[in-house]
Amino acid sequence: MSDKPSVLFVCVHNAGRSQMAAAWLTHLAGGRVEVRSAGSDPGAAVNPAAVRAMAEVGIDISAEAPKILTVDAVRESDVCVTMGCGDTCPVFPGKRYLDWKLDDPAGQGVEAVRPIRDEIKSLVKTLLDEIAPPPAP
Repeated sequence: MSDKPSVLFVCVHNAGRSQMAAAWLTHLAGGRVEVRSAGSDPGAAVNPAAVRAMAEVGIDISAEAPKILTVDAVRESDVCVTMGCGDTCPVFPGKRYLDWKLDDPAGQGVEAVRPIRDEIKSLVKTLLDEIAPPPAP
């Protein structure tokens, strides 16, 4: 087990919200956090509008693929952030669970995904400050 905190982002299809959240945390954490994402019912591909919205801010998620949620992924994470998957996420004592209420980008155009992307960034920044603050200068 690593000394770094580990975060798992979970949404139903692992094609939009959880992919954007994982990408933001990876980008902002600079290696200080282990990041995973998964879905309770993974889609076939990452939402193209999410890919475009993230590309607009310089983050490439085009090579990502939806992954199935496993008990091990939850067990290995310090924080599990759910986004619309309800009770499908296994619960283990001692883990921190957060449920972010976010609009689902499925079937939306990039114009509708931008505000979701920006809200996710804000939530990720707050989480990062809590679990892995930057080292003091």
